[in-house]
Amino acid sequence: MDAIGDINVVAGGYGRRVIDLDRGWCTQRLDLEPLARAHAAELAPLLDDASLHQFTGGAPLSAAALAERYGRLAARRSPDGDQLWGNWAIRVRATATAAGIVQATLPAGGPAAAPAEVAWVVVRAAQGRGYAKEAARSLVAMLQEAGWTVAAHIHPGHLASQRVARAAGLSPTPYVHDGEIRWIGPPTAAH
Repeated sequence: MDAIGDINVVAGGYGRRVIDLDRGWCTQRLDLEPLARAHAAELAPLLDDASLHQFTGGAPLSAAALAERYGRLAARRSPDGDQLWGNWAIRVRATATAAGIVQATLPAGGPAAAPAEVAWVVVRAAQGRGYAKEAARSLVAMLQEAGWTVAAHIHPGHLASQRVARAAGLSPTPYVHDGEIRWIGPPTAAH
């Protein structure tokens, strides 16, 4: 097992490096916990903020709907098996309060199949403290260490998310999908 700070990447079969989606990790100030249905009770009131959907669309979910969603995500795999889902709650260690979530969607075929897609959301009360940058940087580093190219899709007007992506080592590309710019970071591990 290798560690990137406190992020663990394990050796898989045939010398492949894999990410343990059921395991959390720590950064300098944050604990990232595998997302579970139980997180909905704490996160629902914090995510019940229409401004968090300004660039992504949609609307806040009720606590019951969020619990149902987190229950599905806790399976760590799409129903058809084509995608692996990594979702983690961001917790500020000093206060033990939830600050948001980070996620990675991985093609089940591995890094050669397609890039890992990442996203993040930090609740309004925790914004402006660098938590999104810290969590995203650690997630992207973990994925790259395991051999993944990492992608994020960011609305051109979402300057805060652009700063987070840049801090995580991602760069904008000329590709636009559904009005969002694709940001990319290559893997760091030799494969």
